[in-house]
Amino acid sequence: MIDVSSPEARRNEALATYHVLDTQPEIAFDEIAGLAAAICGAPIAVVNLVAGDRQFFKAEVGLGVRETPLETSFCVRALQEEDFLMIPDAQADAHFCSNPLVTGEPGIRFYAGALLKTAAGTPIGTLCVLDYKARTLDSMQEQALRVLARQTMATLELRRAALMAERQSARMQQAERAGGVGLFTLDLSADIVIPTAEFCRLHGLPAEAQYPFSAFQAQVIPEDRHLLTPLQARTHGNAARSLVYRVQLEPAGQVRWLERTGELELDADGTPCRFVGAARDITEQRETVDALTRSEERYRALFEAVDDGFCIIEFFDGPHGPLSDYVHVEANAGYERQSGIPNVVGVTLRELEPDDAEGWAELYGNVLRTGEPIRFERYFVAAGRHIEVSAARVEPVSRRQVSVLFRDIEARKNAEAALRASEALARENVDRVKLALSAGAILGTWIWDVPSDSFTVDEAFAQAFGLDPALGLEGFGMAKIVASVHPEDRAALSSAVREALRKGGTYAHSYRVRRADGEYHWIEANGRVERDADGRALRFPGVLINIEERRLIQEERDRAAAELRALNETLEQRVVERTVELMEAEEQLRQAQKMEAVGQLTGGLAHDFNNLLAGISGALEMVGTRLKQGRVADVDKYLVAAQGASRRAAALTHRLLAFSRRQTLDPRPTNVNALVNGLADMIQRTVGPAIRVETVGAAGLWPTLVDPSQLENSILNLCINARDAMPDGGRITIETANKWLDRDGARTHDIPEGQYLSLCVTDTGTGMTPNVIAKAFDPFFTTKPIGQGTGLGLSMIYGFAKQSGGQVRIYSEVGQGTTVCIYLPRHYGDSVQEGVEPVVMPVANAEAGETILVVDDEPSVRMLVTDTLEELGYTVIEAADSASGLKVLQSGTRIDLLISDVGLPGGMNGRQMADAARESRPGLKVLFITGYAENSVIGNGHLQPGMQVLTKPFVVDTIAARVRDLMAG
Repeated sequence: MIDVSSPEARRNEALATYHVLDTQPEIAFDEIAGLAAAICGAPIAVVNLVAGDRQFFKAEVGLGVRETPLETSFCVRALQEEDFLMIPDAQADAHFCSNPLVTGEPGIRFYAGALLKTAAGTPIGTLCVLDYKARTLDSMQEQALRVLARQTMATLELRRAALMAERQSARMQQAERAGGVGLFTLDLSADIVIPTAEFCRLHGLPAEAQYPFSAFQAQVIPEDRHLLTPLQARTHGNAARSLVYRVQLEPAGQVRWLERTGELELDADGTPCRFVGAARDITEQRETVDALTRSEERYRALFEAVDDGFCIIEFFDGPHGPLSDYVHVEANAGYERQSGIPNVVGVTLRELEPDDAEGWAELYGNVLRTGEPIRFERYFVAAGRHIEVSAARVEPVSRRQVSVLFRDIEARKNAEAALRASEALARENVDRVKLALSAGAILGTWIWDVPSDSFTVDEAFAQAFGLDPALGLEGFGMAKIVASVHPEDRAALSSAVREALRKGGTYAHSYRVRRADGEYHWIEANGRVERDADGRALRFPGVLINIEERRLIQEERDRAAAELRALNETLEQRVVERTVELMEAEEQLRQAQKMEAVGQLTGGLAHDFNNLLAGISGALEMVGTRLKQGRVADVDKYLVAAQGASRRAAALTHRLLAFSRRQTLDPRPTNVNALVNGLADMIQRTVGPAIRVETVGAAGLWPTLVDPSQLENSILNLCINARDAMPDGGRITIETANKWLDRDGARTHDIPEGQYLSLCVTDTGTGMTPNVIAKAFDPFFTTKPIGQGTGLGLSMIYGFAKQSGGQVRIYSEVGQGTTVCIYLPRHYGDSVQEGVEPVVMPVANAEAGETILVVDDEPSVRMLVTDTLEELGYTVIEAADSASGLKVLQSGTRIDLLISDVGLPGGMNGRQMADAARESRPGLKVLFITGYAENSVIGNGHLQPGMQVLTKPFVVDTIAARVRDLMAG
């Protein structure tokens, strides 16, 4: 049995997908083999596919056979190489010196083969050349053979795609016939429809190769023709993407419902040229929908007629556990009438009732789990009232739904509570009166018979008003009482009594009365007016309360309050003045901290760039000195030193852009577990044998949309920091996990709530103090010795994480170690595996007459680019600003490529200049070069076809290769 994981099994499996073995010769492959033989000057060239125990020649030159056994194969040996094998002399090679093809006929001496690899990196064969004499290939021939090998794979891919397209077309036609779906293409310029036979049948027309649009329009019933897009709108690409209409089929006159969907296709200039789509008969579906609609309307009418509140809730699994929340999926108008809560459909329990969610979820969750209906009364906090509820499970249980019927019982509850309170109050009042009378708190009692104006009072009442106690038993009128009231209080007393008689109910009024000793004392009269069925006052009983002491206290309190108000007025002024002083001091402190941070940043920049500039300027001075001395042999080492300092300066600016969250990122869906596993060996080599590196990847880890190279750089930086924190060795753990941050978690981490994955690097090192943690992300802050760190590592990681929509957090204890966690948002999609790195090809020279316009306001950059391009044979035109550059672009001068800085003087930036130039030169190719990530200027990464961006600083070979790529494209 063949091991399916072996290279042979993978090769056979990959070859099977191309369906190419034992097929007839094809001109495309024959031409590649012939070209390989011609370029390499070899008598034999073969497109060789290795399968099982044989090798099949898809194309051959100078061999005359289509396959040979593997025992004498050179290509089997080549499959063990990375991508190329060359044997200058087979007789001198240990692997092939005894090969029958070498020792006998035809006497092969030389072999060179480039591997044929799939996109997944699986080798399936070679493109090889052979010769009867010992020899080699020069670099150009070797590179050409590699390129032709890739061209062979591209041809195989195109061949496979063509086969798949043929099969897909056949399946489409079969599906069209079986499913009743008709396809069409509408040529917008000619207004001609190219239909399939099924499309014609659906519209009641005989099958023809094409029809004018009006022929199908005539089949649409008059009432629906207004739905079709007018000719002028179709010409401008404004056709409706989806449309439902009716057609009338002859001769029976049957009306059928059709649904048509489609999409616009654009030409190379972006102008709508075709509308491609499909149509299907939905008559039965429409009739079913109409019947369901009528049924729904009847149900809805009954549903809304119910006065009680009714809703259907649907449980779902939330952050708090399985079936921990539910959403209102349906509710009638009675829901709002009974609860006062509008628009409840779509609202979850935890949004509606966050503080009491667990209780409601438990009640209705039991109904869902057991299927047993319940009936209960409960206070509904969100509605602010009591409700009576009946709940039952909606079958089947898989729907996770519960129906709830309820009514507002707040009025009944209030009435019951009022009755209980009234009974309790009556009992309390009886007890209170008894206690008050015995304690002397109540001065006396009265009963006033209102119709006869007759007061009957007890002895204490009579003494309080300075009256003869005997009169209390006989009865007397209101005038007798008013006579004892202080003259200043009589009008208010009369008004309060009239109001109490008019309104009924309770009565309370304070005033002064004269006792028998002639002194006035404060009292409070409390009573209740009793009325008959017609609302006329009958009886007015009440009590008198001595409030003399209370009045004295109130007067004292009023005096104290006045003094306190006066004090508060001055105190508030003092507080305002002090607050202003504190705010000014706080603002000064913030400004000082801001200036300190800026000083630290600029000081660090000046220090690092001075070091780099010293290396560059010193190296250039030494180059000049050695050139004057004629010692050119020493020039290379100074150039290497200057270039190295330039690259370090570029790395420093890259880190600064990362810290400022303005670097140009290349986010891609990324499998972080695979990325970490790919880095593990390099990290282990970097930190050394004294430190053990462990990786713990979470199963089912979500992908994230991130720049993989920046994430790799961040992980490596964290591991290097961890290594430096463990001088005596230790352990580094790289761990991944899925995180679901709710509102509290998101607030703690200072990121929006949602789903994230975490990447944590933990060490067993010295740890950090809280003060160090607080400054760890500051640029140029470092605890390492001078010369061992820039202080930009963590600040770069922080900027990268924030720019990627995530966050970084540090957890550390002195002596226990440190954990740094990067939180990145979950990407809803599949991760993309890294492909095979492309082979770097030599830059080709310009073709005759090719002209490039270079626009840059920096003379040194303009000179460098111009010299590079002129050495490659291009004609170069220079411009120092956008105005002069646009003038050249709007002239008749031949311009094959525009190279422009993004930030330019002259009234326009580079993107605006390029867009203006493309109005008269639509196909103009553009390469933007910039030293700063002006994403908003160049379109936030959304460049038009034929536009690319190159970030400064760059190597001249890079811009040369990019120019050739654009010119070739």
